[in-house]
Amino acid sequence: MPFDSLDIPLSAIARPIAAEAIIIRDGVIQAIANERNETVSVLCVQQSLLLSQLGETLRQLPQPYPDFLLLDERQRPAGLVKVSDLLNYLLNGWQKQNVVLHTILETMSEAITIVDEQNIVQFWNHAAEKIYELDRSKVIGTSLETHFARDSIRLKDALAAGSSFQRVYHVPRPDRHVLINSAPIKQEQQIIGAISIEQDITELVRLHEELTHTTAHLHNLQQEMSRFQAADDPFYIIKGHSLPLQSVIQTAKKVAKTDVTVLLYGESGVGKELFAQALHQFSRRQEQPFIAINCAAIPAALFESELFGYQGGAFTGAEKKGKPGKLELAHGGTLFLDEIGELSLELQAKLLRALQERQFYRVGGTDPITVNTRIIAATNRNLEQMVERGAFREDLYYRLSVFQLEIPPLRERKEDIPELVHLFMQEFSFAHGHPVPRIAPEVMQALTNFPWPGNIRQLKNVIERLLILQEDGVIQLEHLPSGIRLNHETVAPPSAQDSAFGMMAVQPFEPFVADPELERKKIVAALERTYGNKKAAAKLLGISRGTLYNKLNKYGLH
Repeated sequence: MPFDSLDIPLSAIARPIAAEAIIIRDGVIQAIANERNETVSVLCVQQSLLLSQLGETLRQLPQPYPDFLLLDERQRPAGLVKVSDLLNYLLNGWQKQNVVLHTILETMSEAITIVDEQNIVQFWNHAAEKIYELDRSKVIGTSLETHFARDSIRLKDALAAGSSFQRVYHVPRPDRHVLINSAPIKQEQQIIGAISIEQDITELVRLHEELTHTTAHLHNLQQEMSRFQAADDPFYIIKGHSLPLQSVIQTAKKVAKTDVTVLLYGESGVGKELFAQALHQFSRRQEQPFIAINCAAIPAALFESELFGYQGGAFTGAEKKGKPGKLELAHGGTLFLDEIGELSLELQAKLLRALQERQFYRVGGTDPITVNTRIIAATNRNLEQMVERGAFREDLYYRLSVFQLEIPPLRERKEDIPELVHLFMQEFSFAHGHPVPRIAPEVMQALTNFPWPGNIRQLKNVIERLLILQEDGVIQLEHLPSGIRLNHETVAPPSAQDSAFGMMAVQPFEPFVADPELERKKIVAALERTYGNKKAAAKLLGISRGTLYNKLNKYGLH
């Protein structure tokens, strides 16, 4: 700590001196002539002299101590100070800083522990008392080994090796989970102690475990239901008969029979996890576990132990036999990595190594664990662009994207919307104990024309809202959310010319090869009359949906 950082007012503690009165000898010890022409011995130092240098300086001086001559940044005399006055100012400054530091440490919500070089606790704040349930009167002045198992004290690493670490997952008590930041305390490159700052994440871990258990329970229920509902086709849970969706399903059934890694692309809410479950149930691993892990929902510090598990004794209060990770639990079956694009680069490297070598180590473990696990990953982000930006490892991308499936958004398969609406209506009517209401035609039209940025998840939420707001067993336009109503009201009605083509479209469809423009107009009229429902438009035109899709591509109609 430099002297000037204490804001020492030289005018209060130093006698003004004249430059011509200074006699410099060897640049260290000076003589000063005062008014009586007496010589005073002083030490010439910079005002920015470090506090750590003061003790060594005083030890080298004869007693009684001479005065200090302070020099400014231009090496000009700034004042003469008595050692006793200087030490008093330093003591007062230290006392003030000590009070400020103590207040800060006690105010923090994180647990603060400070030990000396012998691992004796010197500071233990209120948050530490609460997290560890140990009164400070019983901790301060004692060794940490008195209260914790020797192998679980992370501060010993900072003391012994001088190493620092951040956000390390730790279990100090069976019902406590923390993230630790720790670092050694050094003075002149010598370790004189260590400090740890620990954040309590017990509630976050508890909520994650509840979510995991609930997800597992729902999966078990779905497996039970599959025994009674088309168990021979696990893709029955994916509702819709549109050509884009059915095309993806047929491709998925082919790749499901292999063990190849699959990367599912799709916007949020399109049902990527349903596809992953169906791929597993349609594979040769259907009798083995299906384990899902959301890479975005788990804090980075917890993800490694969640994926790879931890060895017994790795953490204080942890299970003696350790805990297997998701990758180990999925042995023989399928591991679904949802939101894979949210993984940090550090975790991407660890995941890549496990996938390449098909073996890994538990956290704190030394024995390799070999697994035979199929990987299905999913993301709503453009991984290729992330690779170009350096946000996603290129080697991991190629490892995961052996086979890609792109799930179409709801706006690209609008003909599935009426089926989904009636399905969700029946589901929520049963759940709420209501009769299934009737939907006004303009409501169905508005639902079909809406772009659905949240896809099926958003549609499902809207249907539950409509069921609650419906009156007299009928869902009217005013029951729709304002965004859907506004989108419906801004859709322009067909013009008189388009209406004429609409009348033409009622007649059986006959291709006009000689007049492709007329053929195009008839297709447009049929689509407008069916509000974009391609299945109904194909039926109206008297052609198959495949033929309609070919003609849509031919005329650039999307």
